[in-house]
Amino acid sequence: MGSLPNILTMFRIAVIPVLVALFYVGGPTGMGLACAVFVLAGLTDYLDGAIARARSQHSAFGRVLDPIADKLLVSSALLMLAGFNQLQGYEMIPAVVILCREIVVSGLREFLAELNVPLPVTQLAKWKTTIQIVAIAFLIAGEATPLPWHAHLIGLVGLWIAAGLTLITGWDYARAAVGPIRTADAPAARARTNP
Repeated sequence: MGSLPNILTMFRIAVIPVLVALFYVGGPTGMGLACAVFVLAGLTDYLDGAIARARSQHSAFGRVLDPIADKLLVSSALLMLAGFNQLQGYEMIPAVVILCREIVVSGLREFLAELNVPLPVTQLAKWKTTIQIVAIAFLIAGEATPLPWHAHLIGLVGLWIAAGLTLITGWDYARAAVGPIRTADAPAARARTNP
């Protein structure tokens, strides 16, 4: 639990209250610092995985907590952007798609974990996460940049791209889960047909 990758993962969760508080500070300073905190937390997502692979420090604790930390960070940022009207109207669509996919994939992972079936992260999902982090960072930074409208546009385009990749990777995960789910349901189905 005390390994560096796990510490980085816990750091990602620990900075969420700081990120939220900086939204309330607002203005160029608050949003600039919020962007910096978000980017730093996003970088720890890459670092903890890279360090775990390099040092062979994979753990059950890390496998469980890492995706939770990612989802908490992204969800908190998107909710704060919406709450402070930095995402409005149709701009909410990619955010809703991303959040719904995260919930579905989390449910699939939890169910498959009970069956001892892994649902490994795909390379496309890693790209999705990177684009998502960059897009949200631009959306947060908007007010702190000399050209806030341009930063918002770049962030919004990135968010739509991330939402598209979210649908693709979510579909891939769902397809991978169908076989194990059917296998798990087979005994129950036979029991119903053969009382």
